Amino acid sequence: MDRRALLGGLAATGGLGLAGCTTAGANSAALTSRPTGPTIRLAPLRAEMGRVFDISVCLRPFRPAGPRLDTEQVGDTLVVHNYGHGGSGWSLSWGSSAIAARKALAGSPSSVAVLGCGPLGMTSAILAQSAGAKVTIYARETMPDVPSIRATGSFTPDSRIALADHVDAGFPDLWEQMARTSLKRFGSLLGLAGDPVRWTDRYLVSDGPPAGPRQRGPEELQFASYFSRLRDVFPRAETLPPGATPFGDAVVRRESNIMFNLASYTHTLLTGFRGAGGRIEQREFHTPADLAALPEKVVINCTGLGSKALFGDQTMVPVRGQIAWLIPQREFDYGLYYRGVNVNPRTDGICVQAISGGDMRGYGDDSLAPNRQEAEESIASLAALYAKFGQV
Repeated sequence: MDRRALLGGLAATGGLGLAGCTTAGANSAALTSRPTGPTIRLAPLRAEMGRVFDISVCLRPFRPAGPRLDTEQVGDTLVVHNYGHGGSGWSLSWGSSAIAARKALAGSPSSVAVLGCGPLGMTSAILAQSAGAKVTIYARETMPDVPSIRATGSFTPDSRIALADHVDAGFPDLWEQMARTSLKRFGSLLGLAGDPVRWTDRYLVSDGPPAGPRQRGPEELQFASYFSRLRDVFPRAETLPPGATPFGDAVVRRESNIMFNLASYTHTLLTGFRGAGGRIEQREFHTPADLAALPEKVVINCTGLGSKALFGDQTMVPVRGQIAWLIPQREFDYGLYYRGVNVNPRTDGICVQAISGGDMRGYGDDSLAPNRQEAEESIASLAALYAKFGQV
């Protein structure tokens, strides 16, 4: 109930002592009348190619069997693997790295090396450091130049995490453990300066009744899906009444999700790691034998797609993703999905990503060249939606 309607109800019962006022009767209808127009106020997106300041491409490191979390001995060095999370690296990072750090610290080493400075590398390093080890990160690229910084920044813990028929029987439980461990850590970062982690609403807008489940094509792979295991944490999506939003007669569903403002989030991670004495050294490795030159004899490998060449993991598959970046709008503070286009509001830019075509989109594509036509089509679709925004 809005404030005006509440006051009207109290006045009618004398709850605020207004019954004796001479204007109470005259204003009664105004006080109790329902507001007109949308009840949910949303700012319009300025969807214009002229506001696109960058088009970035990144490759997700996918493994059909899911993330690699085993160990191997390379000479006198113990290597703990922590890579291959598909589109779920940021989302599962704390949970996956907790497993990797526990294996790395089993022999109580005084120092640990981490290969890679992406989400898995940073969280593995922080967790090993917090357990008392001296940690050095070795990486070819450091923040903010690592490829994963170009991700959308949404909590998507089962996004191309594995193929349903390639995982072992215990993997769903392991996935849930990683997801819940990560969620607990993300909760501790809510409300910090810069909003590194926050909850946002997302609106799924369609021009007609929602379509049924998308049918998989004969050549499409069946990717594992486990998000339903977290339904006790995430509110269910709700269909909003017609006219409740400025999207007019469109069918609108609302859901809530966690989002990472990656510029501030990575700054938070780096500041904490370095503040506790962590060190980062730029170095490139070409073969496992190169690890012999490191002073640390326990290594956590978080090199993502680089593990295909470095450790000979031929199961790795690149999955291409592209984002068109719109200039940030402080007032635009909600996520959106419309006609196969996903929009995420971040403080460092508004992400616009074409995701139509299902999980096979970009599968096996290692091209890093931006596709301007894809960006133009996505922006045009959004521009058409917002041209009618606010019209009843």
